[in-house]
Amino acid sequence: MVDPNPIVASTGIKRLQDAGIEVIVGVEDELCKRLNEAYIHRMLTGKSFVTLRYSMSLGGNLLDQLGENAVERGEYYSKLLQEYDAVILSSIALANKSVFPVSSELGANQPLIIVLSKSTDPLIQIPDLTNDAASKVMITSENELKDLENGIEGVQRTLSDRITLAEILEHCKRKGLCSVLMDLMGDYVDFEDILKEGFDKDLFQKVVVEVLPSWGGSEVKAINFANMKTTVKNLTSRVSGESVILEGYFC
Repeated sequence: MVDPNPIVASTGIKRLQDAGIEVIVGVEDELCKRLNEAYIHRMLTGKSFVTLRYSMSLGGNLLDQLGENAVERGEYYSKLLQEYDAVILSSIALANKSVFPVSSELGANQPLIIVLSKSTDPLIQIPDLTNDAASKVMITSENELKDLENGIEGVQRTLSDRITLAEILEHCKRKGLCSVLMDLMGDYVDFEDILKEGFDKDLFQKVVVEVLPSWGGSEVKAINFANMKTTVKNLTSRVSGESVILEGYFC
């Protein structure tokens, strides 16, 4: 495929052609686009590539969990984390966790963790961090926060009257981040407004769903997609451990 970066502007192809070399473009074009989807989206639109991820039961309920061993090296969630520059999580999803989600892949660049907090509680609980790791965490809240419970310095903090997905993505753009994963673990309340905003403004490009081999789930956590009119194309499925992973692209 032809590099969409305007700085390059197909100069490499022209140099080869000027040297008398026949160049055929478009070979395995779709495969190349899949391999570089976030970069290409950024070049063509100037915006970050945003993927929505959640887990659900066979009964159709949202689950606040991952499949067994999903975070281990070589498994789907570990690989997913290394593919993204930033991950958006609910503060509620981290409240009872001992560690932040990280990729276990060798040499993986860990994503920036963006923690959403809409709680009126001024004290937020997050897993313990080293000071180096703290620089990869940003907390955005609608209420003034006190010092973090574990006292780690270096965590970025932003205060907003109303948290919006557009605002978060603009921050990611300024930091040069091409790809963002919004992970619906935790309580849906932190995501309700920005999820609706994302669908209303077509801010989501891709969806990843882990279907776990269980029937139950919390009806309270069920996502109401009734007013979020959209369709998915190029839907694929694969098995990961005991779960089925669905991937598709929003039209």
